[in-house]
Amino acid sequence: MARRSIKRRAALLAFAAALSPALLLAQGGRGGGGRGGGGAPPAAAQASAPLDLTGYWVSLVTEDWRFRMVTPAKGDYASLPGMTPAARAIADAWDPDKDTAAGLQCKSYGAAGLMRVPTRLHVTWADENTLKVETDAGTQTRLLHFGNPTPPAGDAGLQGFSIASWEGVGGRGGRGGGGGGGGGFGGGGGGGAPPAAALVNPGAGRGGAGGAAAIRPGALKIVTTHLSPGYLRKNGVPYGTGTTLTEYFDRTFEPNGDSLLIVTTIVEDPEYLTGPFYTSTHFKRLADTGPGWNPTPCEAK
Repeated sequence: MARRSIKRRAALLAFAAALSPALLLAQGGRGGGGRGGGGAPPAAAQASAPLDLTGYWVSLVTEDWRFRMVTPAKGDYASLPGMTPAARAIADAWDPDKDTAAGLQCKSYGAAGLMRVPTRLHVTWADENTLKVETDAGTQTRLLHFGNPTPPAGDAGLQGFSIASWEGVGGRGGRGGGGGGGGGFGGGGGGGAPPAAALVNPGAGRGGAGGAAAIRPGALKIVTTHLSPGYLRKNGVPYGTGTTLTEYFDRTFEPNGDSLLIVTTIVEDPEYLTGPFYTSTHFKRLADTGPGWNPTPCEAK
């Protein structure tokens, strides 16, 4: 049931992507001015942000607890999409001691699996067009580039190369949709597919724990490529260099005063997966002092 809900949400996101440009034109063409002469240059991503994602966040883990809080046994591939024979051969041969000896203990902390690692996040602006996401688990750093950055010629390491855009803001409006349900490290969870209102006002009406009282419009879409090989799970389930990772970050404000960051993730890897791998993950907003922030090294098991 959870997977069908996530797939339904992904379909709605795709519908929203197709619908958004028409809505923007109907509202006065907020995103269409780039083609005309004499228009003002686009605002920096930080200045045009429709919601604030900065601060400290902690994972909530009620979904897939046994795959996230405990390293799964070798050969435990439950709830994953179809794995190719090549993927099964690699996962069946997984040896965490060999990974550690080879300096590969961070393979399960790559971008395609990182948000599922129980961790705290610290989100800041590195500059006006680059959002930085740090994790204390594995001490990883992701850089989310806005605008028209030049991708690298080869792979860009475990975190790959990420291009970000605010949904429905600026000349490229309507590139994607918002986040989804999920679960968590200390409570919270739930939330079904977004209602029809969310297609007109991305971010509106998506529930977190118990439903959101007020949600800011807009969402952050991130597309990551140029990844070095990593693991979707700690027990050696691989993804390869041809992987495309698409994510939607959205923020909710709950009736009890909590705020949740909802990360909807789609992993597509033609080498090792026979279909897309969907997950939806929650993080809870922490105090600005970042209580509990504790950078630790990667662990292979």
